[in-house]
Amino acid sequence: MSYCDFANALPANTDNPNKHYHDHQYGFPIADDNALFGRLLLEINQAGLSWTLMLKKQAYFQAAYAGFDIAEVAAFDEADRARLLADAGIVRNRLKVNAAIHNAQQILHLQQQYGSFKAWLDAHHPRALPEWVKLFKKQFKFVGGEIVNEFLMSTGYLPGAHSPDCPVYAQVAAANPPWRQG
Repeated sequence: MSYCDFANALPANTDNPNKHYHDHQYGFPIADDNALFGRLLLEINQAGLSWTLMLKKQAYFQAAYAGFDIAEVAAFDEADRARLLADAGIVRNRLKVNAAIHNAQQILHLQQQYGSFKAWLDAHHPRALPEWVKLFKKQFKFVGGEIVNEFLMSTGYLPGAHSPDCPVYAQVAAANPPWRQG
């Protein structure tokens, strides 16, 4: 069953967070750098776990990681690392915590060079997935093919978030995601 089939089969009044995510966020373009960083952070933390768990913990992640404020996370120190590793509301994995801080620092450098994280993504669009993966691995930690694919698909840089017969597909296409431009 595809993600679209799964989410579209959920009743409108469900408390399953996949319904809202699928219908209002997945595949839609994101312009805000902090929101892009937040999505990357969630995709990295999802590795080995379910996306439903990430959606249920999203508010905890946002609180633990300073509202996904890139500059604040980039300045996290050892006390912040210890706080994150003790926070039961998030995924307490040292590699993922360290990657979040490192990646925020890297995004600050990209912002200095390109003006924004989004501008860096736009400057490298379009690319095939293997090229994106190589690029991400040069810049970031804890990124592999699946994480990069899901991040780019979920933010509109790669097609495939929704099947063409999904009712949300037309809404995403109307939002003019980067995959439609390149």
